[in-house]
Amino acid sequence: MDEERVLSAISLEKDVDGFHPLNVGNLAIRGREPLFVPCAAKACIELLLRSGVELLGKHVAVIGRSRVVGLPTSLLLQRHHATVSIIHAHSENPESITREADVVISAAGVPNLVRRNWLKRGSIVIDVGTTPIEDPESEHGYHLVGDVCYEEALQVVSAITPVPGGVGPVTISMLLSNTLDAAKRACRFS
Repeated sequence: MDEERVLSAISLEKDVDGFHPLNVGNLAIRGREPLFVPCAAKACIELLLRSGVELLGKHVAVIGRSRVVGLPTSLLLQRHHATVSIIHAHSENPESITREADVVISAAGVPNLVRRNWLKRGSIVIDVGTTPIEDPESEHGYHLVGDVCYEEALQVVSAITPVPGGVGPVTISMLLSNTLDAAKRACRFS
């Protein structure tokens, strides 16, 4: 299936996920506003801002550069004047880059990728990664694990989102917010 063709076929006014090329393009261009911002990226920024985290001038490491989370999150962070480092599979020394960051947002989808020695003391961590791990003792036969080794991170960070129950519910709230905005726009409410 041609992903680009499918995304382009969605009406811009109904793209509540924020993946239409025009929405992503407008997010990337200073002075332009997308109709909708991708929900997981919007959730990460919302969590930081509502927690009182000042992003201006902060070094933020974004682990993962996917179209769904990593790319739009890095673009949103730049709109808040953060200094953004994007870590991906081909990055050299990802641990040392991440260790310098004030804020770490991980969306790689690799269980327990980020260990204690990757994190700067007092940093803030948003773990977007969610991977099911087989667990015969669990009611559903699996449990969810994030990208960040939670127990190790707790020893050094000032704040961290849990998996599950951290970014996921906020992402759903952002989707509902985008849907409400779409309905208001369609019905010409302000």
